[in-house]
Amino acid sequence: MTADAKAARRPRKGTAEKLVRAAGSEFNEHGFTGTDTNRIARRAGFAPQTFYRWFRDKTDIFIKVYERWQHEEASMLQRLLAKDASDARLVQAVVTHHRRFRIFRRSLRQLSIEDDVVRKARADSRLQQIAQIRTWNPAQPDSTPALAVTLFKMERLADALAEREFDDMGVDHKAGETELASLIHGLRSSRRTADR
Repeated sequence: MTADAKAARRPRKGTAEKLVRAAGSEFNEHGFTGTDTNRIARRAGFAPQTFYRWFRDKTDIFIKVYERWQHEEASMLQRLLAKDASDARLVQAVVTHHRRFRIFRRSLRQLSIEDDVVRKARADSRLQQIAQIRTWNPAQPDSTPALAVTLFKMERLADALAEREFDDMGVDHKAGETELASLIHGLRSSRRTADR
């Protein structure tokens, strides 16, 4: 076999990442149940069988998309915290991130109830988020349950704001934004004396 033939048989660098990006778009447009692996592969520019060289099944890539989503959110928050962004700016960024992926997040919520693998991945991700919060503010109490309660409140409020659930009720969404800002403020470094 020639060197060119061997190179052609080797997977292209970035194939898995292209598949994850394509899957993210598919899941966010069509939800988990409306997406299939063939469509993901074709959207990424590959033949359908390429998918299974990289991922076991649709759930496997869904979890990779979730991990990527979570990493993007953490990186965004890290950049904003490094700039000492206001609590209100952090709220806006979190809600926008949730809103951009609201159909994906709907699937995540549903699969977390129905699928033990996704449920475990989500629990692991939340524990990583708590660890990240501790790096942002070492003065946080060492109580994982207390931080988990705050994280659940923030997550649910961000999703409700992203889904415009306050508007559905005819209730001013500012109350939700104010509460989310308060929760974020409570997690921020004690060195921060005032919200700008």
